[in-house]
Amino acid sequence: MTTVVRTATPADDPALAALWQLCFDAPQIARLHALDPDRHRRTFVAQSGPEGGIDAVVVYVPRLIRDAHGTPQRVGGIGSVATRPEARGQGLARLLLAEAERAMTAEQCAWSLLFTGTPGVYRSSGWQEFGSTYTEGALVPGAASGAFRVRGATARDAVEVAALHHAYNANRPLSSLRAPEDWAVRVPAWYGAPERSLVAVDPGTGTLVGWIVAQHEGECLEVREFAGSPSCLGELLAAVGARGRAAGLTRARVRIPDAPEVRAALPALLTDPRPVAEHVGMARPLHATAEAVRATVTAPGAIHWYGDCF
Repeated sequence: MTTVVRTATPADDPALAALWQLCFDAPQIARLHALDPDRHRRTFVAQSGPEGGIDAVVVYVPRLIRDAHGTPQRVGGIGSVATRPEARGQGLARLLLAEAERAMTAEQCAWSLLFTGTPGVYRSSGWQEFGSTYTEGALVPGAASGAFRVRGATARDAVEVAALHHAYNANRPLSSLRAPEDWAVRVPAWYGAPERSLVAVDPGTGTLVGWIVAQHEGECLEVREFAGSPSCLGELLAAVGARGRAAGLTRARVRIPDAPEVRAALPALLTDPRPVAEHVGMARPLHATAEAVRATVTAPGAIHWYGDCF
């Protein structure tokens, strides 16, 4: 049967939601898809003939991402890639990636970014892997309190948290500029309710000086984002560790860019911190040069926070 490759329409929304539900344990994908008012023309589907069902989908998400110099650039994030199990192995994802590449180029994206544990199909379509590291170790048995008041975040902290995030990442390569709709939908979709994160408060002024997000990843605690003053990082990590121990966890990963102040704070959480390399990020130059893209993804301190996933 002939495969029809086209952009999505509003009538496809139920079928897309069903395909994502079939392929992923991530019910938030449909909500994230709805963030973009132009999502249908940036969603590419492969259909089994003119009257058939949707067998595969690729979505392009436009984002402003800082380059190696901290300058925001329009980047095409590739996400929500799914193929019906019985339709795999037919090259459908490659067909849709080619359509997405043409659209991103026409819409003046400097380059494209994605994250995956299965790089093969993307590599053959022009995306190249780049490395990153995280720190892993055993949780410390306990930690004393310090100079800051650490508590669960609340919805009332939203404005201050957003300001901390913006300041902390103002010149950070590979980080996204978050819009209000990202804080309203994207960040909660990946991190959960605000109270699942922690904030550090300066007891003298009552202002927030730090924010941290940690979640369970299997049997491991994973620190997924930090923003704020490095002076409070150790106390936030200690509080994260206490939550992890209370949940019966014994190990943790920290996904915060390596820096002297971060290394100094890690003993508050880990007894034996060690770096672990991974290659889950992939990039493809469009209007930017390959050298400029490589400089961004390999720059010191570069990170694309989990809360900005496509």
